[in-house]
Amino acid sequence: MKDPEIIEVDDKMLVGISMHTSLADDKTELIWKRFMKNKNDIENKKSNDLYSVQVYDEGFISGHFNSQSIFEKWAAVEVEDYSGLTEGMKGLKLPGGLYAVFIHEGTSKEFYSTAKFIFEEWIPSSEYELDNRPHFEVLGKEYKGPDNAKSMEKIWIPIKKA
Repeated sequence: MKDPEIIEVDDKMLVGISMHTSLADDKTELIWKRFMKNKNDIENKKSNDLYSVQVYDEGFISGHFNSQSIFEKWAAVEVEDYSGLTEGMKGLKLPGGLYAVFIHEGTSKEFYSTAKFIFEEWIPSSEYELDNRPHFEVLGKEYKGPDNAKSMEKIWIPIKKA
């Protein structure tokens, strides 16, 4: 696994749907099925990239997170503004800041090894620590689906100087 690119970004405006879930009771597939049915109705899209967003509470940052911990999961796209929100869709403002951007290649089941590298190897040995902002993945043209071994996605981890 390669070290990340460190990127400073401005706020992003997303539109999508969300649910509260946990790793043990993962609702990711349900969220994405609901979102994809209405994705084409969203106006003012900046691109066709999809955003998978996790909004964790302070417990995640402090290391008190396990498979039962509840967090908010989003399926969304980036938009120019929130005009034209369609029924069932909500806006989410992703706060700007510093992010470590990793590339995950492989299936969603193989993501565990990427997460292990990020949280158990890279962050502890870096000059950074987690920041309390949403984590997200960008599913662009290289993303081929959760079960495709050649699928690639960008993992955006919020960081700040330790």
